[in-house]
Amino acid sequence: MLNPNLDDVQLTKDDYERYSRHLILPEVGVEGQKRLKAASVLCIGTGGLGSPLLLYLAAAGVGRIGIVDFDVVDTSNLQRQVIHGTSWVGKPKIESAKNRILEINPYCQVDLYETRISSENALDIIRPYDVVIDGTDNFPTRYLTNDACVLLGKPNVYGSIFRFEGQATVFNYEGGPNYRDLYPEPPPPGMVPSCAEGGVLGILTGIIGVIQATEAVKIILGKGETLSGRLLLYDALNMKFRELKLRPNPVRPIIEKLIDYEQFCGIPQAKAEEAKQQMDIAEITVQELKQLLDSGAKDFVLLDVRNPHEYEIAKIPGSVLVPLPDIESGSGVNQVKELLNGHRLLVHCKSGVRSAKALGILKESGIEGTNVKGGILAWSKEIDSSVPSY
Repeated sequence: MLNPNLDDVQLTKDDYERYSRHLILPEVGVEGQKRLKAASVLCIGTGGLGSPLLLYLAAAGVGRIGIVDFDVVDTSNLQRQVIHGTSWVGKPKIESAKNRILEINPYCQVDLYETRISSENALDIIRPYDVVIDGTDNFPTRYLTNDACVLLGKPNVYGSIFRFEGQATVFNYEGGPNYRDLYPEPPPPGMVPSCAEGGVLGILTGIIGVIQATEAVKIILGKGETLSGRLLLYDALNMKFRELKLRPNPVRPIIEKLIDYEQFCGIPQAKAEEAKQQMDIAEITVQELKQLLDSGAKDFVLLDVRNPHEYEIAKIPGSVLVPLPDIESGSGVNQVKELLNGHRLLVHCKSGVRSAKALGILKESGIEGTNVKGGILAWSKEIDSSVPSY
């Protein structure tokens, strides 16, 4: 429980009007609203999770909110990142978020950190805040946030989402478990797909983000039972909640300092392996592919290794779909052999990563091919803008 000094915190006439529905709650009341006004919360990320939770923290009367983000608003964000609007596309997310927060609560102090949080700056950024909320979407930043909160003794309100499922808990609070008790080791790079690869129901981010905001408010008020020691799992598709118990691991390694989290999660090694793999694979640009298609040549097969629902969104004329999972399972390899029938092979995906992986697998089966650099995103951007970019 946080123990702020409330002696100098006063509620104004506007506060009484604005927070009247809080003030009549016995669990909040005047003292609770003063606690919210005196509190400071740091949100790392203003994406799908950060957007709704920031809106509700501001509306609840949290006096100081810090935001860490270095990205700009993209049209594809608007499906779930409700703090941003169309007029902010191409502009910094933190500026968009601050603008919206101050529309909701002009009395909130909003601190902006337009930077990538790292081992060099994390402790300085986090130190001034009472509560930290993790709204990130990658493992290195989650481990970094966790370890910095452990070193500084800050509660860490965690959430994550993927497709139709989300989870939330509170780490490092009153002797409770931290992120390393849930995930002692990071998964191998690429094993867990991102939302950009696997998709996410936009509404799901709102549900998990609001749960995170609720936990932060409860920590500030010192009321109720937090999710510390409980992992809340939510299945939106079947509208089900369930819980798993979390306990501190008595033999977990002691966190003594911040480390290189990219290295810890195997990112440099994976990038080096990917670069090596791509060096061994021939490439063709989308301009060269267009020339080939326009020439009417019939001596090649253009293979698309994306998923079927992606193929429905957009396709390059003349391409044939054989999804990467089929190639990985082996069934697609025979299909590719039958399709080739002596022709040369060109392979594309969304951006060029999955197609390179497919070519690596096919090479082991004796099938050589050429990767279309940049995939269908490059085709949409550089060749045919009528092809949807997703």
